[in-house]
Amino acid sequence: MKSLFSNVKGDTFGGITAGIVALPLALAFGVSSGLGPSAGLYGAIFLGFFAAFFGGTPTQISGPTAPLTAVSMVMIAGIVQVNDGDVSRALPAILTVFVMAGLFQILLGSIGLGQYIKYIPYPVVSGFMTAIGLIIVITNILPIMGYYVENDQQFVDQFKPKAEEMIISNILKEEVDDGILVLEDFKETIKRSNKITKSDILKESQVLASKETSGVIGAVKSLPRAFRSINYLELILALSTIVIIYGFKRITTKIPSTLVALLVVSGVAIFAGLDYQPIEEIPGGFPIPNLGIFTNFDPGIISPYIFTALTLAFLGAIDSLLTSVVADNMTKTNHNPNKELIGQGIGNSIAAIFGGLPGAGATIRTVVNINAGGKTRLSGMVTGLFLLIVLLALGPIASKIPAAVLAGILITVGFGVMDYKGLKAIPNIPKAEVTIMIVVLLLSTFWNLVYAVGIGLIIASLVFMKKMGDATAEKSDVKSLEEEKSWDDELSFPVEYKKNVFIKHIKGPIFFGSTSHFQSLAKQIPKTADYVVIRMEKVPYIDQSGLYAIEDIILDLEKKNIKHLLVGVQNQPAYLLQSIDIIPDLIPTEHIFDNFNDCTNWIKNNI
Repeated sequence: MKSLFSNVKGDTFGGITAGIVALPLALAFGVSSGLGPSAGLYGAIFLGFFAAFFGGTPTQISGPTAPLTAVSMVMIAGIVQVNDGDVSRALPAILTVFVMAGLFQILLGSIGLGQYIKYIPYPVVSGFMTAIGLIIVITNILPIMGYYVENDQQFVDQFKPKAEEMIISNILKEEVDDGILVLEDFKETIKRSNKITKSDILKESQVLASKETSGVIGAVKSLPRAFRSINYLELILALSTIVIIYGFKRITTKIPSTLVALLVVSGVAIFAGLDYQPIEEIPGGFPIPNLGIFTNFDPGIISPYIFTALTLAFLGAIDSLLTSVVADNMTKTNHNPNKELIGQGIGNSIAAIFGGLPGAGATIRTVVNINAGGKTRLSGMVTGLFLLIVLLALGPIASKIPAAVLAGILITVGFGVMDYKGLKAIPNIPKAEVTIMIVVLLLSTFWNLVYAVGIGLIIASLVFMKKMGDATAEKSDVKSLEEEKSWDDELSFPVEYKKNVFIKHIKGPIFFGSTSHFQSLAKQIPKTADYVVIRMEKVPYIDQSGLYAIEDIILDLEKKNIKHLLVGVQNQPAYLLQSIDIIPDLIPTEHIFDNFNDCTNWIKNNI
C-alpha cells in the first residue's frame, strides 16, 4: 500500500483532470449505445476504479471507448428488438453479455494470453477502427439534424398495421404459453384484444420504426426524411459544439475542449430557455446492482451473443494493452499485460452488474493523467470516485444537457477514431493487405462488426500462410548437386556418388501452409537416384500436416525403391516422427545422422 500513496498530490490532480475529460465522453457513449447517459457514466465509474485497483498499468485510466460502444450498440439493438423494444426487459440480458465479456477477459489474463494480443494483423485493426469511426459519424447525423424517428408521426403511422399484427401475435403466443388458447371461439383472445389501446399500438409502431432506421443502413435510408424536417436549433447546437471542440484546441490543450463545448453550449441552451431535446434523465443516488442478471438469466437469449462477448473481451484487451504501451513509453515503465487483462475483466464485470457500459484503457485520458502528475493506480481510482461524486451531486443538472451537444461530441470522436495513417498508406502497401483492410471496413460498417473481424482474421491468416508457404518453397527447391548450391560441408562429397545420390536442403518450418510444395519432393527425384539425403538441420518445427507430408514422401520414395537418409533432425521434429512411428518403422535409426560427415561416411561404407 505504500506505493499506492507515494504520490497522493500528483495522482489526485491527474485523476480529477482525467475525470473531467472522461465525463462528457462517458455521457456521449452512453447515449450512443442506446442505454442512456447513465450507462456510460456507471461504466466510467466502476471500470475506472476497479481496473486501476486490480490492473497491471499504474497510470491507466479506463472507461467506455468508441470501439466497445459501437459493438455494444449493435448487440443492444438486437436484444431490445427481441424484447419488443422494451429496454428495461432487455437490460438483464444485455448486462449479462457485458459480464461474460469481463469474465472472458479475466480468463485471457489468467491463462497468460495477454502477450499474444499484439499478433492481431494491423490491416484488420485499421479497417475495424475506421469502420468504428464511420459508424459513429453516420449514426449521429440524424440527431445532429434534430431528427428522431419516434417524433416523425407520418413515418410511424406506416407501421401501425404491422404493429397491430405483432400485438395480436404476442397475445396468441402468451395464450399458448399459458395453456389457455381456445381455437373454437377465441374468447380469451378477443378479451385481451379489446384491452389494446391506441397508446399500445403507437408504442409498438415506434419500436418498428426505430428498428427500420437503426444502424448505418437505417440512418442512410432516413437521411431524405431528416433533410426535409431539419430542426435548425438542434443543428446549431451540434455544430457549435463541434466548432468549439476543434477551435478551442488551437487556443490551448491544457483545458479539455470537449468539456468546454459541453459546458458552454449546454449552459447557453439551458439559461436561454431554448426548446431543445434533452438527454434521458440520469437517475439520482448511488447506482443499484441489477439483480435481474441473476434472477432472469436465460441461456437461450444469451447464447447467440457469446461470440459478441468474446469480441468485446478481445477488443477491450487490444484497446487496453495498446494504451498500456503508450503509458510505458511516457513513464519509462513496463506494464504487466496479463494482470492488466484481469483488472479490466474485473472492472467490466462489476460495471455491468451496476448497469454500466463495457470499456477499456483510454489513451487520451491516460495521457492526460500522466501529464497532470498521475504515477500510481491511485490516479485511476480517483477518476472513478470523482465521476461518482459528479453523479451524486450533479445528476439532475446533467439530465438537462441537449442531446445535440452529445451528438456533436460523438461526431468529433468518430473522426478521431479513424485510422488515417492506415488509409494514407493504401497506395504503398501490398494489395493483399489493402484488400483485408477494405473488406473489414465495409463489412464492419454495413453488415456486422463481429463477423467482419472474424472474416478479416481468416483472410489475413490465409494470406500469411500463402506467403510463408511460398517463401518456404522458394528456398526449398529440389535439385541435384550439380544444380543446387552446395553447403560448405558438402564440397568434399565424392564425385562418383553424385549421379545416384541426391541431396535435399529443407529450410524453415514444415507446416500446413507449405506442405503442398514439400510433397512435390518425391516427384522431382530423378529415376537414376538410389538414395536421397534429406537435410533437416534448418527445420526447427513441423506440425501435424508437415508430419504426414513427410510420411507420404517416404512412402512415395519407397515405391520407387529409393532409399532415404535424414541428417540433423532437431528435437521437436524428431519427437513427432517418433510419436507416430515414422521412426523407426519407415526410417530406420541407422539412416538418421547428427551431421553430414557421418552421413557421408555411411554412404562410402554402404553404397
